[in-house]
Amino acid sequence: MGKSSPIPLRKLSPSLLLHYRKQLHPRTPSLSFSTAKATKMRIPYAPTEPADPTPENQAIYDRIRERRKPRPLIPLDLALLHNPQIADGFNTLMGAIRTKSSLSQALAELAICYVAVLNSATYEWTAHAPLALKAGASRQALEATLKGDVKNEKALSEDERLVLAFTRQSTKDIKVDDELFGKLRERFTDQQVMELTITVGGYNMVSRFLVGLDVTESNGKEMVMPPE
Repeated sequence: MGKSSPIPLRKLSPSLLLHYRKQLHPRTPSLSFSTAKATKMRIPYAPTEPADPTPENQAIYDRIRERRKPRPLIPLDLALLHNPQIADGFNTLMGAIRTKSSLSQALAELAICYVAVLNSATYEWTAHAPLALKAGASRQALEATLKGDVKNEKALSEDERLVLAFTRQSTKDIKVDDELFGKLRERFTDQQVMELTITVGGYNMVSRFLVGLDVTESNGKEMVMPPE
């Protein structure tokens, strides 16, 4: 995901907090957690250092850390790093989508947030809703996105409504109808239409990965607006 503030330890799930404690203090006895009723990610997180510390694997960890800094590796990284080569490719692609696009970052983040809403990817929403606001999206636009009220002309600009309509069709129907696509081409360059398409497609991949493995044990948790 993109850059944001570190996750406070109090917001980590018991199993993820336990994972980080074991990485930081491997010989320290674990604290006792009441986890009998807590759900856990469907597979364990990968270690924060390469299990097979070859120069290639170490370089991959370093590249991912470079993109995340000043944060440590995030849970998504630790889920992907079971296969460092796949994690490396993911890091390169999503880093380019997040930072090398000519499409308005505010529009891109609203699209990402709507993908999260459509796919019930709470972790994706929690990570990107603050980034949408930081990029310049209004709270009214973000709240309309959260509610699925994406035709709201009072809360959303014409560009925002077009982007969210495209996001819904691309996510739910796969095929985008010609009328909507024609309107997009009237408002955006060919490069920006391509960037929107890869952003929506890329974050559909992310949401399916997050939900499929229940990364951060966020499945089923409520999506809420970022605090003001």
